[in-house]
Amino acid sequence: MNVFPPEKIRNVAIVGHSGAGKTTLAEALLYRAGSIGRIGTVEAGSTVTDYDPEEHARTMSVSLALAPFEWRDHKVNLIDTPGYADFAGELHAALRVADLAVFVVSAVDGVEVQTAYAWRIAEEFGVPRMVFINKLDKERASFDRTLKELRDRFGAGVAPIELPIGQEASFHGVADLFRDKAYVYDSGKAEEVEMPEEMVDREHEVHDNLVEGIVVADDDMLERYLEGEVPSVEELERTMAIGVADAKVFPVVCGSATGPIAVDRLADFIVELGPSPLDRPPAVVTAGTEEVEIPRDPAGDPLAFVFKTIADPYVGQISLLKVVSGTIKPDTNLTNTRSGQDERLAKIATMFGKETTLVEGAPAGDIVAAAKLSDTLTGDTLAPKNKPVKAQPIDRPDPVLATALVARTQADDDKLSTSLARILEEDASLRVEHNDETKQTLLWGMGETHVSIAIERLERKFGVHVDQEPVRVAYRETISRPTEAEGKHKKQSGGHGQFGVCHLRFRPLPRGQGFAFVDEIKGGSIPRQFIPAVEKGLVETMDMGGRYGYPVVDLEVTVDDGKYHSVDSSEMAFKLAARAGFREAFPNAGPIVLEPVSKVAITVPPEYQGDVMGDIASRRGSVQGSVANADGTQTVEAEIPTSEIVRYAIDLRSLTQGWGNFSAELDHYQELPSHLVERTMAEAAVDDD
Repeated sequence: MNVFPPEKIRNVAIVGHSGAGKTTLAEALLYRAGSIGRIGTVEAGSTVTDYDPEEHARTMSVSLALAPFEWRDHKVNLIDTPGYADFAGELHAALRVADLAVFVVSAVDGVEVQTAYAWRIAEEFGVPRMVFINKLDKERASFDRTLKELRDRFGAGVAPIELPIGQEASFHGVADLFRDKAYVYDSGKAEEVEMPEEMVDREHEVHDNLVEGIVVADDDMLERYLEGEVPSVEELERTMAIGVADAKVFPVVCGSATGPIAVDRLADFIVELGPSPLDRPPAVVTAGTEEVEIPRDPAGDPLAFVFKTIADPYVGQISLLKVVSGTIKPDTNLTNTRSGQDERLAKIATMFGKETTLVEGAPAGDIVAAAKLSDTLTGDTLAPKNKPVKAQPIDRPDPVLATALVARTQADDDKLSTSLARILEEDASLRVEHNDETKQTLLWGMGETHVSIAIERLERKFGVHVDQEPVRVAYRETISRPTEAEGKHKKQSGGHGQFGVCHLRFRPLPRGQGFAFVDEIKGGSIPRQFIPAVEKGLVETMDMGGRYGYPVVDLEVTVDDGKYHSVDSSEMAFKLAARAGFREAFPNAGPIVLEPVSKVAITVPPEYQGDVMGDIASRRGSVQGSVANADGTQTVEAEIPTSEIVRYAIDLRSLTQGWGNFSAELDHYQELPSHLVERTMAEAAVDDD
């Protein structure tokens, strides 16, 4: 592929709900551009952008993929993104580097949950948007119904620039509202024809509305229009392109990816209305504590941002780069501003699905790949050695579902940590947690499918086999009433003996106070040098656990008396005496089990709020309040026992048809109701086996 200047580059992310036809549309665009000879299908696993075995097995995209093509002397860096909620991190990465998002919306299903989610993220990122209403040739398809849904949800900026000719099985072309012309695809290619008589009045009405909506954005054009002058098509497109670049106008086009019908026109609009990297605001980077704007100048200092890493078992690590400034050429030497490591970009390539093609260079705004960078991860910035700036990180959603991994063999265990690190390099939406308290390795993801695919990749790419087990909840134990005990350690078995006695008083502390040790020894009944050993013995015993083996917290222990032997006493003797005293006292102090409680924020459309609140109550939770959001959703704030939300990501998705999302963080511990103690502890013991 040739090297294109920034003004001839279009970075386009295809986004939308799973099943709307994004990958099929990508295939149709590549076919119309002559990049492929036939259109592959998701079902057959023959598409360019779905190439992983996991994608073939599930017939859906799970990772973003690049497929650049040339169209009318432009380079379009097409980024196909997953539409399933579990892979929202890939969407975030794609929108971070895209200059235009094309939303694919099914004319059968309308605006679905991930379409709305992607729109919100694009809005937050300030990414220009265009809509392609797909599947107009399918049964129950409706352009008008879908357009109304788009306007109702996304506002008046949604502007149709095409109308469909025919509907459902008779759909075969589109009317161009800019040019007042009709195009049909009866022969497989666009043919200009007379506007169908039954569409003339409606087309003129919508055309006039479109023109009026455009001219109000330009004072000079508006004045001329009011004086009776009709703007040219070129003027209208140029003015609309400004509105698109400013993310204020969202053109709507239509067609069928499987036809393919009007896909070539979508490509036309991408290069005509879509912004180039030069039309976008300057990149914002941080230099120390200050934010600095970097012009997207191909003659500037070379600067690149890594937005995706691919762990290839044969090639090694492949880093996908957005060139922020300057021009990257083979053998360019840059510095990773996070690690300080010098990196040599020996070869620069474009990625077409899983295939790579070497290129001579990439100017500011282009997207390319570099292999075998030694110490570069997703989110890193590569800059000249004397310019330690950092691009803004990719803002991803936090993972919400965990599973515990257990290596099947010792060989698997030996490779597990390093292999998980490689998986995390490829998918930064995952998180690994080594819980010292429960002795589990937890893999966190966005949902069940996300976690399952990560485990499959562990096996396929790195040969590591793991099993899953339930996530253990980190319970605590404490006491509910004061008590006291005398701890003794006495050993006389010939030679040097061991002797230590300490009298201990125990009392409960308020929740969250931890442990307090009070020294009230008087008269030297225990020498000063042995007092720390008493405290250490108590702390170690509390960490070993109470009745059920969980750490003991929230109590105060006072040592007020004891005995020692001038020869046989030692630190070890008093540590063991304290342990014995704790073991004697704990059963008499009204031991109770504490369970962790999470503070949860659940965001849902209003129609699901009642169901969510009822579900919170069924989980022994308490609603703390609710907040109305600017987008019309409600955020319900609640406190719920952590054991009740271990798999809440799955349950909430089912409860709200995918529209709900939540965040949770540990807030405090509270007493586990007595009627649940034995059952809960029995279940926890089974999980440990």
